Amino acid sequence: MPLQRQVFPDIESLSQGFADFAATALQNTLSRKPQAALVVPGGSTPCHYLPALAKCKLPWDRITVTLSDERWVDVNDDQSNEKLIKQHLLSHLPANTPFIGLKTAHDNPFDAIEALYQRLDSLPLPVSLTVLGLGEDGHIASLFPGMNPDVLSTRHCIAVAPPIAPSLRMSLSLEILANSEQIVLVVTGERKQRLLDRITKKPDPELPVVWLSQSTKATIAIFETCDTK
Repeated sequence: MPLQRQVFPDIESLSQGFADFAATALQNTLSRKPQAALVVPGGSTPCHYLPALAKCKLPWDRITVTLSDERWVDVNDDQSNEKLIKQHLLSHLPANTPFIGLKTAHDNPFDAIEALYQRLDSLPLPVSLTVLGLGEDGHIASLFPGMNPDVLSTRHCIAVAPPIAPSLRMSLSLEILANSEQIVLVVTGERKQRLLDRITKKPDPELPVVWLSQSTKATIAIFETCDTK
């Protein structure tokens, strides 16, 4: 598995290390292309490292930000990834920073697929940097164990009814994630570190994080800490 693991003593040092890495990755793309794309996840951990990234002096008007996945809730709901990203990243960036949300007014994500395809057509591909969290069950974005990886590469995104979750989801496809120029996994907590230890020694073909590692040509940089706050 093309993994490069870097362990930090606490979430503060991880956040700064991540911000430095991400800024360099985005600058490298912008030195070659007029536009770059940044994919970021939801969850609690990005609340720590996204503000550190926002402090980086970058031409944000040339960087399109989007989400790895989204819960099918109102964008003002506390469970909304869009709300989290706006609060912890976009609110600290210039107002002209391009952003593509994954939530529409449709009743469910399955009805929204075509609208999201059109919306994501403006995303500069390949994605310059994809940042993902890791679930204790090995899921990434909203790609979960038990799903068929063969159907996860349908264009830009897929609608998901998670096996164990309170809400329907929209997720970027495995293909768009795997084709990213750079991929970062941010992992906190001992249980997730043990999962990484296990799949590094013996990749489990049932886990989405393994599907990603086996589908991508990029080296996956893993920023990890046992600090779970």
